[in-house]
Amino acid sequence: MEKNRLTNKQLAHIFDILGAQYGESILRTGWRGNKSWWQANSALELMVGSILVQNTNWKNVDQALGRFSTPISPQFFLTVSLEEIAEVIRPAGFQNQKAQKLKALFEWFSTYNFDVNQVTSKNKEVLRKELLAIHGIGNETADAMLVYVFNKTSFVIDAYARRIFTRIGFAVPKSYTAFQQMIENAILCDVPTYDYYHGLIVEHAKDYCTKIPKCDHCPLVKYCNKNI
Repeated sequence: MEKNRLTNKQLAHIFDILGAQYGESILRTGWRGNKSWWQANSALELMVGSILVQNTNWKNVDQALGRFSTPISPQFFLTVSLEEIAEVIRPAGFQNQKAQKLKALFEWFSTYNFDVNQVTSKNKEVLRKELLAIHGIGNETADAMLVYVFNKTSFVIDAYARRIFTRIGFAVPKSYTAFQQMIENAILCDVPTYDYYHGLIVEHAKDYCTKIPKCDHCPLVKYCNKNI
């Protein structure tokens, strides 16, 4: 069956269904005091988590974060060896590569005196280019930091989004940017919406649209072509 182009109306409807399924119960008070899907105690924890979650799951990230003996600080990543960082974050996997990425991230952050507000004051497009220039940061990681740390409207495209919309039967663009623009064109452009809708995708992929899908009680089952 030929895949259909995902229209703005269809995409908005899918998010409405997911919202009805999960509601705002997936949101908790975030580090800023706002409602957020991504739970963290600080901006630094979010930054570290966005690196650690690459090529692994949230359970492993939580284990790695729990191995820090003190609250996460930039100085830790700049003063200790790569081997020490790798040992702490071992449960997240690919620890040697991720240790290098974390050092590079905090070296960049040091140019802003580790001040989130200084970073947030920058233009989104300029900031996104800076993040993408850091070793080990690609589109998904950059957008996660933009939305969850630096309060910018940049929707996070991940493997879960591709899995869900491909299985439903839509022609998902191969290009990250094209898929991102397709979603951003269909939904309200603000940070809380991007935060919440990304959370809906993740929750649905974890609960129903898993690698081996649980289709029987899936809220999207009547709209899905089950392209597995």
